[in-house]
Amino acid sequence: MVRIGLLGCGNVGAALIDLIAEQADAVELRTGLRLEVTRVAVRNLAKARPVELPEGCVTHDAGGVVNDPAVDVVVELIGGIEPARSLVLDALKSGKPVVTANKELLANVGEELFAAADAAGVDLLFEASVGGAIPIIRPLRESLAGTRVRRVTGIVNGTTNYILTRMSEEGATYAEALAEAQGLGYAERDPTADVDGYDAGAKAAILATIAFGASVVAGDVYHEGISAVTPADIGFAHRLGYEIKLLAVAEAHYDDAGGVPEVAVRVHPAMVPADHPLASVRGSFNAVFVEGEAVGELMLYGRGAGGRPTASAVLGDVVDAAGNLRRGTHAPLGLLPRAVIRPIDEMRSEYYLHLEVVDRPGVLHTVSGVFAEHGVSIRSMEQEGLGDEARLIFITHDAAESAVQATLAALRGLEVVDRVTSVLRVVSG
Repeated sequence: MVRIGLLGCGNVGAALIDLIAEQADAVELRTGLRLEVTRVAVRNLAKARPVELPEGCVTHDAGGVVNDPAVDVVVELIGGIEPARSLVLDALKSGKPVVTANKELLANVGEELFAAADAAGVDLLFEASVGGAIPIIRPLRESLAGTRVRRVTGIVNGTTNYILTRMSEEGATYAEALAEAQGLGYAERDPTADVDGYDAGAKAAILATIAFGASVVAGDVYHEGISAVTPADIGFAHRLGYEIKLLAVAEAHYDDAGGVPEVAVRVHPAMVPADHPLASVRGSFNAVFVEGEAVGELMLYGRGAGGRPTASAVLGDVVDAAGNLRRGTHAPLGLLPRAVIRPIDEMRSEYYLHLEVVDRPGVLHTVSGVFAEHGVSIRSMEQEGLGDEARLIFITHDAAESAVQATLAALRGLEVVDRVTSVLRVVSG
């Protein structure tokens, strides 16, 4: 018998209780372990829940659940940094493995928690923290341990992918698609964490840490959101053979000596070639595209959120943690030195720029001269008349972020440029 103490009983917690009940016999047959949820800590005892629990199982006292000698494995699903951090540390220090889906916790204080788990000789497992049901943490941690991972690119936020899908396929505006996502429960009343890229940024930090073996925190991640993406941008992207997606990108730059890699981690909307595997990821689905020296390219795809999909990933970790506990072993992450973070100014990409300018002779020459002055080469250009104004669409060749930002500053200072409407990075085909 392996007795589970559950912290939090929201959508994922309730689904986990159901899954454990459904799969208990199958898990016992395969592993010899009988899983049982014996204690559950919640904020509101009076709240109705879709699962039945034995009398006396539910409590306000999360610390009491963690310290209960009758609890073998702790599952943390309350979210946030505190009190989750203190509760997880208490559990680990008392020799209890912990399973968590808390991306915010891991992206901010993961280094401290990993060290505590290793010191105690127990597991800290977190498959459900990125990508919901998609198994990505364990493949990066174990299956790809024998190769240098160069880049991880992911669609890891279902809310923003749903919004961009509706804009792409139905012609909805950003505001219309966001309202629909909120009505369906995909987006919170305050959608900032999703639409401004902070949720994806936390997940990118976790992916970079595991993929590159160096600690990356949420504050290391550069963010841009999707609120400035317009139907016009999506229309131009389609004409040029692209889809617009919010991407989390983590890249490692290794030296020949095999030291700590220099890491670049960012979240931003990007134009993805229509034939790239990530371009076809629709709705609230997630996908993670991995590039490694020995393995080439691979992609994992599936439901990135939802009670049962996420609970399935949590349950997989619970089974692993329980088995390791009974065998007296654990799966250490090893030493995680702080990553050397490459500034966003040193990143390179192709870029899409959308400008509205005065429609008169010589304007294109003036604008293109600014690109040349800052060493940004133009790959293609389109011009459309808009009455007294004109729309200029540029796709650049590969250029440094610093050079593009200098170009944008100079363009905004030109009398003939009314505004720079959009700037998007372009993923190379």
